[in-house]
Amino acid sequence: MGQSLNNWFQSLVDAAAGIDITGLDLLASAIILVVAVLVAVLFSKVLSRLLMRMAHLSAGDLDDRIVASARGPVIGYIVLLGLYLAITVPLALPPAVQDVVNKAASLLAVVIGAILVNAIAATALRWLENYLQNTDAANTGSWALPLARRGALIVIFVMAAMVSLDILGINISPLIAGLGVGGLAVALALRPTLSNLFAGTYVITEGVVSSGDYIEMEGGVTGYVVDVNWRSTRLRTWGNNLVIIPNSRFAETIITNYSKPEEPVNVFLTCGVAYESDLQLVETVSNEVMAKALREHPGAVPEYGAYFGYDTFGESNIDFWLFVQARDRLASFELRSELIKQLHARLTVEGITINYPVRTLHFPDGLAEPVREKLAAGAQRARAAAPSGLPGNGGGPDV
Repeated sequence: MGQSLNNWFQSLVDAAAGIDITGLDLLASAIILVVAVLVAVLFSKVLSRLLMRMAHLSAGDLDDRIVASARGPVIGYIVLLGLYLAITVPLALPPAVQDVVNKAASLLAVVIGAILVNAIAATALRWLENYLQNTDAANTGSWALPLARRGALIVIFVMAAMVSLDILGINISPLIAGLGVGGLAVALALRPTLSNLFAGTYVITEGVVSSGDYIEMEGGVTGYVVDVNWRSTRLRTWGNNLVIIPNSRFAETIITNYSKPEEPVNVFLTCGVAYESDLQLVETVSNEVMAKALREHPGAVPEYGAYFGYDTFGESNIDFWLFVQARDRLASFELRSELIKQLHARLTVEGITINYPVRTLHFPDGLAEPVREKLAAGAQRARAAAPSGLPGNGGGPDV
């Protein structure tokens, strides 16, 4: 192969040596090249600024950034076109030299085109990243869009390299087949990693969780979202422990986000009083307790209001509920605790009883006394059978 390249290069040198170039041809080439440079300068100083002013008329700034990023590659295209015309138009090149010039110009055009596409793609992704950071969809997973920029850069320049090889006359069909088989093998080997990657991208774009949100997963895992990266989502629990959840599992489970759609959290407190209680007094006391908590507790939301209602006839109490709102998840625990303390204190002062769970047994007439006698006899036999060395001589309470 080295010998063939040497022979090709020697034939190219011989062909170039046979080119008949006059001073008029060189002057024409120089004029074309100068015109191309002037056009490039005109575009850089005038036309690009005109395009920027037109882009400023639109609402967003994405078009401004795209115009700014495309200016350099477009100038490169103008200079390359002028150089190509300066070489090929005035000069009568042999076919071998013309073929080399065509291939060189095509390679440079492919490289400049790859730079142009990459600049536009990177600009658009950076704009999208800044836009998401200024909206509710913002998330600590800022890795996603930079990773997309790197991936776009690799794809663009791999495609440019393959096109360049095809321009040079190198058969790229085996290379494409090899890349396809290798890509399939890599995809199968990295299936869990790719699953976490795409699941993390889904979590980011959906905007269902953000840094600082308090969430609860279906399996009972709760905590504050610390970070969402390309592989996992990290939670900090109440015990100040770090829980790392693979994104593939995080995206498939049921999640309750206590921080969205709004930060305030409703506080629903249930209680019950004895059947003998004055229910109107219970309602009055409960409303006063809620009014005081909303007025004095810093974590309460007074604008939301306070609500009271009786729920059901329970086994031991008449059940009722209190309903208020706290400013956030942490304040909801503090407000609930304050309501319980104040409600218990007020009910105690008013002489209103909160019963323990109790059951009352009613026997038919004439059956209660035989049952009592059987229970007493059983207790007596138990005391007699107990070892005498036990404390209290094996005795127990009488029934």
